[in-house]
Amino acid sequence: MQKKTKKSLLITGTLFLIFLLFTVMVKTFDVQPVGPGQSTVGFASINQAVFKFFGVNLIWYTITDYLGLAAIAVALGFAVLGLLQLIRRRSIKKVDARILLLGAFYITVIAVYVYFETKIVNYRPILLSEKLEASFPSSHTMIVICIMVTAIIQFHYYLVKKKTLLWTADTISALIIIVTAAGRLISGVHWFTDIIAGILLSSALISLYCTILRCTEVKHEERNMETPPPLPEMGEQ
Repeated sequence: MQKKTKKSLLITGTLFLIFLLFTVMVKTFDVQPVGPGQSTVGFASINQAVFKFFGVNLIWYTITDYLGLAAIAVALGFAVLGLLQLIRRRSIKKVDARILLLGAFYITVIAVYVYFETKIVNYRPILLSEKLEASFPSSHTMIVICIMVTAIIQFHYYLVKKKTLLWTADTISALIIIVTAAGRLISGVHWFTDIIAGILLSSALISLYCTILRCTEVKHEERNMETPPPLPEMGEQ
């Protein structure tokens, strides 16, 4: 188990490093003032080419917004599940560890979102309001991927005996992820590198969640193995 944990930590660290290096490259490689108001963006030639190829399609922007709301509804569903467990079991210690960890994961994702809203790497390729808006990484892509992939992990735990329902949940989740990432690019509200960064960052965050979840479950199993079975009462064989 320790080898698997170390491997997971290595993968997580590598993914965060890749995202960090990619961010540095976006800030330094082929930086040109090609955005609204002469705002600059890295990988300008590639970003411009992709932007011109797809153009602007705000219908896809609206579609992906609704898909984002669907993802948030899924997150709220797990929050309700945790609340119901708390009410029924009357102790936060008895709430499933994976649900508590999921709540902490959501808070982390929100914190990352807020950070990149204040620490601007680059701005959107178009103006959606009267002022420039942060665009890197695509927070919409990041949030949807983070919520839906961790949701799939939960589905495989809570719906493991309901094969049809599990298959349906997996399929819908995968479609939401794919359509959101592709639709956000097609809509023209993000540069190509914004989408790539959103995928990289969400992958790193999800890997971190999975690593901590695995460690939590291993410790729980070890605790159960160390706990001796109860002694039989008098009169029992």
